[in-house]
Amino acid sequence: MQIAKYNASGNDFVILHTFIEKDRSDFAKKVCNRQSGIGADGLIVLLPDNEHDFKWQFYNNDGSAASMCGNGTRACAHYAYTNGLCDAQMRFMTGAGVIHSCVEGDVVETELTEPKKLRDSFEENGLVWYFCDTGVPHLVTFVEDIGCFDKTIARQMRFKYNANVNYAMIREKALHVRTYERGVEDETLACGTGMAACFYSAYREKFLEDCAKVYPTSQEELQLRIEGNKLFFKGLVQKVFETTLDL
Repeated sequence: MQIAKYNASGNDFVILHTFIEKDRSDFAKKVCNRQSGIGADGLIVLLPDNEHDFKWQFYNNDGSAASMCGNGTRACAHYAYTNGLCDAQMRFMTGAGVIHSCVEGDVVETELTEPKKLRDSFEENGLVWYFCDTGVPHLVTFVEDIGCFDKTIARQMRFKYNANVNYAMIREKALHVRTYERGVEDETLACGTGMAACFYSAYREKFLEDCAKVYPTSQEELQLRIEGNKLFFKGLVQKVFETTLDL
């Protein structure tokens, strides 16, 4: 079976397509292991779908299922187009709903699922938090210095609210983001839905206009924009390698 390794802004994924739908949580843990497997933040499996170009199964590297991953949508869109599974403009089903993506060379733009505010802002651990859902739930706090990211606080908030946790800093109308991701249970180099949550929160609070450059820990430049209540997420995608495995 063909299998590929992709990188999207520092988020890395193992991607494959198949006609067979089954639970691959154990396989995800094996293949995503960075010591004994290929190594990745997640596994994406593309499957046929009657109403859309395809659908996906997404697994975190601990084998848990996730409904949505922003960088994952861009990576799998590039994979699907490159492998002739769909046209450059596509619609596919995720656990969070239908995703629209457009591939232009190595740049992919995804229209994310509609963002939702989950509660009013609140204070905890000396920080102000915003809570929203951009496909999965995210806590966001804005700080003066992104270097103050505290993994202990992030881990505590993650388990208390069952959400990903983001620290964000605004400099010269650009957004800098660090994210602690559930399922990975650590800081990752980038999180698409996390960057989207930070941008959405900043836009709602009038900290940013309707379009902004965003830099995750990997320091790759991405772009987020909002039209009405639709979020669009754009950036480079890299196919690292492809191979075949006997599954």
